[in-house]
Amino acid sequence: MELHEVIRRRRMVRAFDPRPVPAAVLDRILLAGLRAPSAGNTQGWELLLLEGPEQTGRYWDVCLPPQRREAFPWPGLLHVPVLVIPLADPAAYLRRYAEPDKARSRLGESADRWPVPYWLVDTSFLAMSILLAAVDEGLGALFFGLFEREGAVMREFGVPAGLHPIGTIAIGFPAPHGPSRSLQRRRRPLDEVVHRGRW
Repeated sequence: MELHEVIRRRRMVRAFDPRPVPAAVLDRILLAGLRAPSAGNTQGWELLLLEGPEQTGRYWDVCLPPQRREAFPWPGLLHVPVLVIPLADPAAYLRRYAEPDKARSRLGESADRWPVPYWLVDTSFLAMSILLAAVDEGLGALFFGLFEREGAVMREFGVPAGLHPIGTIAIGFPAPHGPSRSLQRRRRPLDEVVHRGRW
């Protein structure tokens, strides 16, 4: 598939067929994520991969307990066979930017020295690469936030302290579902978004 077609086809899928994603396909998707750019080639990210009903079920038990599921507007999401949690590692950036070739920047001294936290930027690049690779493989994907469940999920799966999840990516074969209300919002046209030469 051509890149522009992949970008046009990318949608947030909220219902999935429960059949598993073949291991080779999943590995290609994850490897595509690892090709994302990162400041100083730090690659300060980790991926928590949850596959199959036992692992994804543990996730849903923490994030969406059974008593809340009846009112959940996207029940088909609970059938997703793969969940990926991208985690940013700020300490990796501090170590990398304390190395001799980056030390002059003084960014290795403290996370507060970073006007933009590149560990979040780079891990977001990784997440978008995964979303696009899933589409290229003929699958559906959804990125969604953990919000107030972040700590509980990290504890449930033994994620080391200091890593910060940016959200969760659901990956699988799409199943029919109704459109999101967000689709009622129009895409902003190019001339409204791009400010050429000045505001």
